[in-house]
Amino acid sequence: MSIDRDLAGVRRIPEATVVRLPVYQRILAELGRAGVPTVSSELLAGLARVNAAKVRKDLSLLGSFGTRGTGYDTAFLLEQIELALGVDHDWPVVVVGIGNLGRALVNSAGFSSRGFRIAALFDTDPAVVGQQVGPAVVRDMATLADLAAQERAAIGVVATPSAAAQEVTDQLIGIGVRSILNFAPTVLTVPAGVLLRYVDLSIELQVMSFYLTRLPAADPPGVLAPIRSVGLTPPAPGEDAPAGPT
Repeated sequence: MSIDRDLAGVRRIPEATVVRLPVYQRILAELGRAGVPTVSSELLAGLARVNAAKVRKDLSLLGSFGTRGTGYDTAFLLEQIELALGVDHDWPVVVVGIGNLGRALVNSAGFSSRGFRIAALFDTDPAVVGQQVGPAVVRDMATLADLAAQERAAIGVVATPSAAAQEVTDQLIGIGVRSILNFAPTVLTVPAGVLLRYVDLSIELQVMSFYLTRLPAADPPGVLAPIRSVGLTPPAPGEDAPAGPT
């Protein structure tokens, strides 16, 4: 895939590479905690289950960090990847839909690190509004517009039932949210300039069932043949690793 540039002249990084960066970040953080001072592209590739050439290409899009014959300084490479991922920023997050899923998301470690901060929680259920969930009190969805006067949320998380997801998304966009992470099992429509990503358990299960139905019939019962980790392992020649819906 060729490297192009956006209108501001900034190098664009393919989405497949962006999806792999958090995997590299997690591995490097673990290596750092283990006291490993340097890491080769071969070691990083083996742990990330990609080929070494792919690792070197991904990292070259961020800059020139490695030393031939020595590899990468673990701490420095981790710092550069985290810089690229924007974890040094403050990312206010608003979550709409504080049911079981919403509560689990709010209380997950993902929102307490890497620069993500719960700015506000919203729901329409009177029994939920006013409850303290994690770091915030749940607000009535009818007051969503008030959030814009307090601070501009960077990311909107939609954890509502499918029927309400589009309306909630429209309302979030209406107060200036430009990044939507959708957990509702439905397809949303957003205007140009709004980043939309899906996290759908049903889709992931169907992907698993696709591969399960193609397991070699000769395998003994209960023994699964090795299956590539989709999105992490080397793609076929000429292909790039698949990414989630955008």
